[in-house]
Amino acid sequence: MSELTQKKPKLEEYLKSFGKVAVAFSSGVDSTFLLKVAHDTLGDNAIAITMKSASVPVRELEESAAFCKKEGVMQIIAEADQMAIEGFADNPPDRCYICKKALFSKMLSVASDNGFEHVAEGSNMDDLGDYRPGLKALSELDILSPLREAGLTKSDIRMLSRELDLPTWDKPSFACLATRFVYGDRITEEKLRMIDKAEQKLLDLGFTQFRVRIHGDIARIEIKPEEFGKLIGTDIRSEVNGYLQELGFRYVTMDLGGYVTGSMNKVLGF
Repeated sequence: MSELTQKKPKLEEYLKSFGKVAVAFSSGVDSTFLLKVAHDTLGDNAIAITMKSASVPVRELEESAAFCKKEGVMQIIAEADQMAIEGFADNPPDRCYICKKALFSKMLSVASDNGFEHVAEGSNMDDLGDYRPGLKALSELDILSPLREAGLTKSDIRMLSRELDLPTWDKPSFACLATRFVYGDRITEEKLRMIDKAEQKLLDLGFTQFRVRIHGDIARIEIKPEEFGKLIGTDIRSEVNGYLQELGFRYVTMDLGGYVTGSMNKVLGF
């Protein structure tokens, strides 16, 4: 048996050891795979809890509901007012810690109210190599990380997702919209909506992996280098520029370095 094929049974056994698990479900690659395996393994003893907040793209919330309906998974959608979390809007370097501590505390409460003691989330082995202050919050709250326990990497998860015929196997990775802000710049719901709409535009135009970073009134677009020509050399450039300016960005730029995961962490030395 290959190393990869050993990891999925290890994941299943880990989930079985808890009996009942509520999965923090965002409809991303990792949480979709985790929810699928959890539900296949535990049946109705696995449910999904999805947080509805300003930093979650509208399309992700819609996709989460569609997936749960298709798979017959009970989904609880909980409202979260991130702007009411002390320190979140100030956007300090440990913003992710502050936010995850508050959101997962609420998730634990929601899970408990529905008869579930354990909450599991979808971080994988690759998440250990970046600046991830949110992982500290998960550890402090005893949130389960089954994919890491099974030694699964992002590549592993995509391969296994493809075998399970999950629609997310080749889905681009999308992080919380708050990651688009420069640390120290204040986060507002209006700017989060601007970013959400700007990135939805790029998705609608067929770009595959991207970010729209916000620097005051400047939008800095990150796309894969192989898609530079699509943005610059066609009428799409004018369409994107005009649309983002209508959203409220005064200037629209493209980062010549291309898409980079966690590029806002460069100022922190990561």
